[in-house]
Amino acid sequence: MNHDVAHHDLPAMCPNCDTATSGGNYCQNCGQETRLHKASFGEFAHEFIGHYVALEGRLWGTFTRLMFRPGLLTLEYMRGRRKRYVEPLRLYLSLSIIFFALMKFTGTQPVDVQGDSVVLEAREAMAKAGDEEAAGSGDEMSGNAKSVDAKGNAMSLPQQGPEKQSGLANRVGKELDYLGTLDAQKRNKVLSDGFFKYGPYAMFALMPLFALYLTFLYLGSGKRYGEHLLFALHTSAFAFVLFTAIQLTSNGFVQFLEFCWLVGYLPWAMRRVYGGSRWATCLRWSLLMLAHSMSIGVALFAAWGLGVASAH
Repeated sequence: MNHDVAHHDLPAMCPNCDTATSGGNYCQNCGQETRLHKASFGEFAHEFIGHYVALEGRLWGTFTRLMFRPGLLTLEYMRGRRKRYVEPLRLYLSLSIIFFALMKFTGTQPVDVQGDSVVLEAREAMAKAGDEEAAGSGDEMSGNAKSVDAKGNAMSLPQQGPEKQSGLANRVGKELDYLGTLDAQKRNKVLSDGFFKYGPYAMFALMPLFALYLTFLYLGSGKRYGEHLLFALHTSAFAFVLFTAIQLTSNGFVQFLEFCWLVGYLPWAMRRVYGGSRWATCLRWSLLMLAHSMSIGVALFAAWGLGVASAH
């Protein structure tokens, strides 16, 4: 009994900064708690639940507004109500880590290329594009040579052939050739490893681009680029939660409802944050989705390409 009392007695000095305590529960100099307990699982669980999961905690208020009130979390941040919510960047990073970790540890296959037809078609398309580029360059150079000759200038111009393709095309061709040497199982493993290794960085790199699209779509709205970036972080964090929920849901009807909420969330959030009519918001949303979908495609292909390059 005496041991328990001594354990909870207030120390005369703060263990963290060695400042004399004034009898309160927190150090007046550094803010650390003066009543310390020995490290235990129960202590860690209590700290996590008390600070993050409790109904009055920041995570609960952040999560409910993020999931069920589109755009409100962004508006709250713009209005200066920030201390009560999880920081936007931390929220985005935490939810993206959970999403990619769940996909990896549940054995989800992000890409499934069966047979050699896809790789062969891609390689043929690359070769055809290279031939057309070389032919166009050759015609242009030939025309330039004739015009120079017509002026009487003695100048020989180098001719470009199919072998003079761009460095990027050559690298992509080599990666496709390498994929063509692998069987379906190894090919999918290489692409999946590239997705999980570089995918999170690729998706994060799209946030500034997403904000740039919003900047052009809402020119004259009076909002700064940082506010568009804030909106991008919040809506992307929501998307990670919905994709995670869809991944964990086995009921087809529930998945359909989740997909509908995923599609309808963004235009609702755009109208709440930026205003405007329904038709104007629908048009901006369509353009935004078109541009962002293309960006996601490029980013994922880049992630897969880096994965293939690091595999050999």
